[in-house]
Amino acid sequence: MNLRKSLAIVSLVTGLAGVTAVEAQEKKITRADLPPAVEKTVAEQSKDATIQGFSTEIENGKRIYELALTVNGYGRDISIDELGNVIEVEEEVALGSLPPAVKEGLTKAAGTGTIAKVESLAKNGKLVAYEAVVRNGKKRSEIQVGPDGKKLSHPE
Repeated sequence: MNLRKSLAIVSLVTGLAGVTAVEAQEKKITRADLPPAVEKTVAEQSKDATIQGFSTEIENGKRIYELALTVNGYGRDISIDELGNVIEVEEEVALGSLPPAVKEGLTKAAGTGTIAKVESLAKNGKLVAYEAVVRNGKKRSEIQVGPDGKKLSHPE
């Protein structure tokens, strides 16, 4: 009887872990799949830009739509909620265009690695961080600093 209980618990935990993994997976979609409110925001946000694609996923129990764009040769990803509100914007920026404190903070955090790509991260219209992809040999990682170039207390 204890073996059955143990197997049932293991099955339940494994099943819940699978649901969480599925919930967090990003799914590619087409523009035709967007709800009207999201489509309206996409039309506004994609002016003078090239649309690269759309995706959706569930974050914290809520459906989020992502719009991938190219603007003036740089990538921009915009996260939009079901009501059409822009909740997050990740925008690629040139390392040389960063404020000195931010560039210094990213360089320090990268250590011996090479900064390959930098993005500004804004949530609800407010700049909250800068994020960089760092390459160290064949390894790839991400680092973040705040708008002031200092280490963040938690990842954004």
